[in-house]
Amino acid sequence: MNYPNLFEPLKIGGTTIPNRIAMMPMGVFSPRMMNQKTGAYTKDGADYYIERAKGGTGLIITGLVPIIPMPRVNPVNHPNEYIEEMKYLINGIHEAGSKIFVQLTAMTGRSAHIEPGQEFMAKMVFKTPSPIQNVWDPNIQHAPMTKEDIKQYVDNFAQAAWEVQQAGGDGVEIHAVHEGYLLDQFSISFFNHRTDEYGGSLENRLRFAKEIVEAIKERCGKEFPVSLRFSVRSYIKDFNRGALPGEEFEEKGRDLEEALEAAKLLESYGYDLLNCDNGSYDSWFWPHPPVYMPKACNLSDVMKVKEVVNIPVCCAGRFDDPELANKVIGEGKIDMMGMGRPLLADPQLANKFKEGNLEDIRPCISCHMGCLSRIFHDGQDISCAVNPQCGREKSYALTPAETKKKVLVIGGGLGGMEAARVCAIRGHEVDLFEKTNELGGDFIAAAAPEIKEDDKKLLDWYRREMKRLPINVHMNTTITKEMTQGYDEVFVATGATERKLRTPGFEQDNVTYAIDTLLNKPVKGDSVLVIGGGLTGCEMAIDFAKQGKKVTIVEMAETILNAQDLSAANYNMLLEMIDYYKINVIKQATVSSYENGVAKINIHDFNNPNKNGRALRMYCLGPKGEDRQVEVKCDHVVISVGYIPNDSLYEEIKGDHTYLIGDANSPSNIMNAIWQAYEIAMKL
Repeated sequence: MNYPNLFEPLKIGGTTIPNRIAMMPMGVFSPRMMNQKTGAYTKDGADYYIERAKGGTGLIITGLVPIIPMPRVNPVNHPNEYIEEMKYLINGIHEAGSKIFVQLTAMTGRSAHIEPGQEFMAKMVFKTPSPIQNVWDPNIQHAPMTKEDIKQYVDNFAQAAWEVQQAGGDGVEIHAVHEGYLLDQFSISFFNHRTDEYGGSLENRLRFAKEIVEAIKERCGKEFPVSLRFSVRSYIKDFNRGALPGEEFEEKGRDLEEALEAAKLLESYGYDLLNCDNGSYDSWFWPHPPVYMPKACNLSDVMKVKEVVNIPVCCAGRFDDPELANKVIGEGKIDMMGMGRPLLADPQLANKFKEGNLEDIRPCISCHMGCLSRIFHDGQDISCAVNPQCGREKSYALTPAETKKKVLVIGGGLGGMEAARVCAIRGHEVDLFEKTNELGGDFIAAAAPEIKEDDKKLLDWYRREMKRLPINVHMNTTITKEMTQGYDEVFVATGATERKLRTPGFEQDNVTYAIDTLLNKPVKGDSVLVIGGGLTGCEMAIDFAKQGKKVTIVEMAETILNAQDLSAANYNMLLEMIDYYKINVIKQATVSSYENGVAKINIHDFNNPNKNGRALRMYCLGPKGEDRQVEVKCDHVVISVGYIPNDSLYEEIKGDHTYLIGDANSPSNIMNAIWQAYEIAMKL
């Protein structure tokens, strides 16, 4: 057995977990996956969790289930239905040999997404310890909870935990003194200004959490495990401002010293597991670490918690290295390895750890496109950018094709390789043609930065799949219309070409485009101008700034980072990094020329609409606004202004059995390319 410490059993309360790998709670609350009346998981939602249990995960911790006094998505209101509906999930987890904890939540408080016209919800439903501004709209003030509210929540937690127990669940997790949600707002003095027994001292601020576990233990028995989701440190610089790794700042939330005192108190109250990470909604990139965060970013803080408590401690946060987990568990520095998104990308992750098949793991690339970004758009299911079957385990399962077909895939980027992979698995005869000598397409450049190590692993995974499966791969071959004859199905995955600018001066050697720059074309000098404030442009700008260069971003639009499916966690961290590295951002601007190391930038000042939507078509500065020009000295110019689809071959051959996919269809992102290919190929 590989990594023996990872596969040792662990006692949590009165329950023994078969190994030290836990699936972290993530939001599963779309109508298809969760009953919107009872809060129980539908068969689709249950199958999503059961698949991870079949993959060897020892403990499944579900996403949050509300217990707040409201008429919908609440097991407290429908106990008999909830208990019955949950049995399919719980029995399926047990049949796979795993254990399951259901996460119960007091919900969001100030973190609630409140739609325009629904501001009354901040006064009636999404209350807070004290009057506090909303995370997403600081103009909204939340009303404070009464003692009667608190008692009702405590009773509801105990009732919901009892229902989980009656359904056969192995424990519950309380969400949380974590991530800036309601119980965390009570625990942090920056948010909690109460003068009664629920405010003031740390013990008072944790009283809500104390009463919850005491009520559950009284109702369910002392042996029934109760975990607590716990953010060790808040990393809050101010409202809606998070601290970056290594940044010097004044902690406005919970610092490490208070965290250790809180951990000891929480253990004394009766909690059986501290499920730890870091951060808050104000520093969302800590509890939901994007690719820009270091691996195992929370481990050092979580290990400090283990030093002061005797109950088990779990660590999460880009923590997907089994060798590191095996080491720190063996040394007694933590007790469990917590993973969320890696188990979305590859539900067989734990089994592959155990078997030592690390190269077979489809890696999470920490993009948040298929998971966090989707679940925060109302009604969308949790899924995964690199694994379209995630969340649709049965309906998106790959089955043998009824009729074996001859399939042509033109283009060896990720979309093309995914189409070839799925068709080959289903039994079709597949030819893949790539015009260069390397598979990967433009993703080779996207994966080039040092921080994109998991992108490189994904690229390697696809290349190995092309060798493992019966796919005829032809390199250095450009396909013509005549060569497409004789195939039953044709995928055109010919990618896109970077959009070029004809600006005077851009023909110089020290002006490069994004792909060439990412593929290590030297960027010399001390100052860089990046044209294009999209995701790629901003990422490159930050990389240059890290090298000590003075960087300016010029963006034509009113805002930067308008990339499709970019989650708030990624967006917030990028903005903090742009600020931290003192990158100058010029918006509503274009470059008119670049001569003698000076870029002339035209800035267009509009009379933008006010918050009530006025002045949508009205301008104070003439019919379209006013232009002004500034000059920026720069040694190098990098251009990242989008892509144009390479669809000319498709236009020649298009028909009923020809499919244009990926960037050749519409330049977008990795999820779009992979999902398009999968969804077409799974039906052929």
